[in-house]
This record gives sequence, C-alpha cells and structure tokens, in this order.
Amino acid sequence: MSALPDGKKLVRSPSGLRMVPENGAFNSPFSLDEPQWVPDKECSRCMQCEAKFDFITRKHHCRRCGRCFCDKCCSQKVALPRMCFVDPVRQCGQCSLISQREGDFYDRQLRVLMGGGTFQVTVDSCDKSDTMTCRLSNNHRYLFLDGDSSHFEVELSRIASIQVLTEGSTPGEADIHVYTSLLESTYLSEGGTSRVCGMLLQYRPPGSQDNQQLRLEASGDDRKTPSAWLAAMHKAIKLLYESRDQ
Repeated sequence: MSALPDGKKLVRSPSGLRMVPENGAFNSPFSLDEPQWVPDKECSRCMQCEAKFDFITRKHHCRRCGRCFCDKCCSQKVALPRMCFVDPVRQCGQCSLISQREGDFYDRQLRVLMGGGTFQVTVDSCDKSDTMTCRLSNNHRYLFLDGDSSHFEVELSRIASIQVLTEGSTPGEADIHVYTSLLESTYLSEGGTSRVCGMLLQYRPPGSQDNQQLRLEASGDDRKTPSAWLAAMHKAIKLLYESRDQ
C-alpha cells in the first residue's frame, strides 16, 4: 500500500490494483464497493452455462458481481472505474456490457459536469435570480455554485429530489424526468425526448430539517454548454438511482 500526494492511495485487493481515497468518507457517490466473491466450495459449475469445473475448465470470479464463471463466460477484461481499478478487470458478459455503457459517463459526462455551466439560479421562492456557474467538485461529492457575490455548496447525498426540465415544459408535466429521494424513495416518472433546459433541485442544507429548492435555468444566446451540463447531470442522477440496488 502506498500513499500519493493527491489524497489517494494505491491498494491491492484480490481483484487487482485500486486507486482509492485515503479517507473512505470521501468516496465518490458514483463509486461501488467490491462485491463478496461466491466461495469456491459453493460453486461447482459455471453460473452462466453450467459447465462443470475441473482441472481443465477453471473457475473465474467476475470482479463486478462476484459470481463464478468459466473462462468462456468471463473472459473479457473491461475498465471498471466505479470500483477504482487501475487496469481493466475480468468481468462476466452481463457486467462487461454495463461497465462499457458506464464508460461514456466516466470518459465524457464527468468532465462536462466538472467543467461547469452558467445558469440563472433562483433560491426557493425568491423573485430574483442570480447568474452563477454550477460545477461538480473534483471528488464528485458536491455541486459548487459560484456567483459574483455568493458561493454555496450542495452535497449530492443531501439531495431529496431532482426534476430535469425540458423545453416547453413546466413543473408537473409528464415530460419532466423526476428522481425523488435517491437514497431511499422510489423513481416516479420518466418520459419525453425534448432538449433539457433547466433543473429543479430539492436538498436539505446541513443543520436544517427543511428542504430548500434551487431552480437552474439555461439562459442567454449560448445555451450549448449549460444544456450539455444539464444532460450530463441527468445521466449522473440516473446512474445514482440505478446504483441503489447494486
């Protein structure tokens, strides 16, 4: 185990080398824990094709789900950044497809989110909106909002609900993408294919029992960057929601 100056450390697990935060409390909300491997003694056949393991047909564990497979059913080595692996790791067919789809999020969407976008931001029911830049922090745990005279942070784990607004829609219409209580409640609705133009966010500030609402709206002539940021944020929230059962 070796410590690095950027607050991360290199650790070796049975699955391979991982680059993880020195303090586990600062894990990215997009990260996944390594699974428990199915014990060898409990697995005499491949859990996909049911081939019997012997001296020739060896067993392999998928690094993402921890299940046991033969080489034919678990031969692909695919990048798995959600578990912080340094190199591509062995995964079963189903898991490798999921990891490949997530690759676009890590390769492109996270960069867009950390690059930020400029929005008109309204807090609660205030009539006045401020021009602010919103970006994802480098550790993926916070949304930073910076204006000319103000700055505040929203921790992703404190988000109660998000509505991604599409062009021509108002809150409550069917083509709003709604994710409520990412950590504990159910997914309400998703529909429509219109271009995203804004976001309503409900979150609970530290020390408060009440939710606060933020409304972010793309404005001005150049909407390409904020629209791309909103689309990336939609994918991020969807990924967080889908991760609850993983």
